[in-house]
Amino acid sequence: MLTVVSTSLISIPEKEIVVIILYTSLFLMLMAIALVVFFYFSRKKIIEEEVEKKNLEIHYQKEQLLAVILTQEEERKRIAQDLHDDISSKLNIVSLNSHLLSAPNLTEKETLEITENIINLTAKALENSRKIAHNLLPPVFEKFGLHAAVEELCDEFESCKVIKVSYKNEIEFDPLEMDRHLHVFRILQELMNNSLRHGKANVIKIGFKSENQMNVCHYEDNGVGFDAGKLENQKGLGMKNIDSRVSFLNGTIKIDSQIGSGIAVMFTF
Repeated sequence: MLTVVSTSLISIPEKEIVVIILYTSLFLMLMAIALVVFFYFSRKKIIEEEVEKKNLEIHYQKEQLLAVILTQEEERKRIAQDLHDDISSKLNIVSLNSHLLSAPNLTEKETLEITENIINLTAKALENSRKIAHNLLPPVFEKFGLHAAVEELCDEFESCKVIKVSYKNEIEFDPLEMDRHLHVFRILQELMNNSLRHGKANVIKIGFKSENQMNVCHYEDNGVGFDAGKLENQKGLGMKNIDSRVSFLNGTIKIDSQIGSGIAVMFTF
């Protein structure tokens, strides 16, 4: 009888141990499954976010490329129009006058008048062609670099007598980076044109300096300004072109403005 009782007492803890082991194994298995599911969905979410981020970057790059293409097309149209209006029309008249010189029975006075007309029209055509070439790439930029080109740009804007431009430069520009500097020059051209045409500004301030080992341009005007919070949805072709050029420079741009308070722009390059 004692032996039977002893066996019963021993077998009960063994069953409990088996149950505990089973439940522990089941719990660990469920925990493992939960962890696998958790890491699976976490990883899936991370991948989805990375894909979405990449898609946004691709979309942004496409927008920038489109802005550049549209700007180039507008520039081509403008050049074609200038060539047609200013150059072709004058050369056509020169051609007609040249044929008149071969007409019989021309008096000396008529010959002189036709010749003078040809000379004047040719001179105007040459002057207009120089202006078109200057707009494409200012000679002073090609010869003397960004600093001199910006100085000339400021003088050109001040020559209209409706705007005052102050310019300060603390950077020594590397002449081997002319391609990059041309983007900076075009950005300033666009900003200044916007200040004059849309901003109705009469004061512009431009400054180049080095900050945290980066070249920085600070630009300000006292124009009518705009709501900077709505800028992203209101960007025209010009501002998109500026964004594209800053991106090509691997730089950053920050625009601050309020209605009635002008604009402040800071971009790195």
